Amino acid sequence: MNLLEAMRIYVRVVERESISGAARDLNIGQPAASERIERLEAYLGCRLLLRSARAFNCTPEGVTFYERSKRILWAVEQAVADVSNDEQALRGTVRIAAPHCFGETVVPEALTLVRAAYPQLDLELVLNDRIVDLVTEGVDISFRLGQLGEGAFIARQLGQVGRVLVAAPAYLSQHGPITEPCDLVKHPFIRVQGMFGTDQLPLRHRASVVESAPIRTAVKTSHWRPMYEMIVAGAGIGVLEEPACVEALAEGRLVGLLPQFDALPFDVNVLIQAQRPVPPRVRLIVTMLKQCTPEILERVHVECGKLAPGLEVLADNADSALLKQSLRA
Repeated sequence: MNLLEAMRIYVRVVERESISGAARDLNIGQPAASERIERLEAYLGCRLLLRSARAFNCTPEGVTFYERSKRILWAVEQAVADVSNDEQALRGTVRIAAPHCFGETVVPEALTLVRAAYPQLDLELVLNDRIVDLVTEGVDISFRLGQLGEGAFIARQLGQVGRVLVAAPAYLSQHGPITEPCDLVKHPFIRVQGMFGTDQLPLRHRASVVESAPIRTAVKTSHWRPMYEMIVAGAGIGVLEEPACVEALAEGRLVGLLPQFDALPFDVNVLIQAQRPVPPRVRLIVTMLKQCTPEILERVHVECGKLAPGLEVLADNADSALLKQSLRA
């Protein structure tokens, strides 16, 4: 029996609390993973895991073996990295987690740059809007927006992703301009679940004074894309991350509202595990992400700033939409 391989499978099973999840991470079949665990238990002469339909727990011996195995695997990985050349150290798969919107609009460009620099690396991108625990999810790197939350990780701030309060010109032409924060509550608000826990929208005045404007939530979605499509179609107003709406703003399919106010941005951090020496491939990818991600965010922010209309532009857009409607008639 390959003891190191069995230890690696066992550690991932414990962290994922799932044999099938560990098998997917390690690119082996679930039956093979189960068989390795059973052989490992037979070799050790003790039970490591207690499994039932509703529970998955380690025995006391299993906890001890997990902790010792993890340290041994870290030591092996570090020993290999210390004597390997750069090309060997940069081989393997790196799993990266990100929220849906950020992961669909910003991360692909960043990972394209990473792949260009390190083509021998395999990347696996996992998108999920819930907070991902790096250890239990078997993730090497995680992008996190907003509050960091709790956990054993090392965080590096990459900047901020701006957000824009927007509407479609056709919507404004039909329902009239929005000139003050108090006007927002008169319009159907479309948002992602979990965003703005109450029907209050925090807005920052240009003078950095933050105030809350009441909103009337009409639609909540579990993903940013339906929200985007409904706002573009004129079903209501909402707040979008800058990378998600910069193209629609440039094409005039969306316009910014209340240009004298800003929707509060999200802090963007990249997280790595804190419990082990950082593999060279993870360390180099994080270093590159720290270089390229702020540049991507700043470029989008500047472009959105140029596209964000003043009140007079909003009026021009509304007049233009009315003119187009009359021409169609």
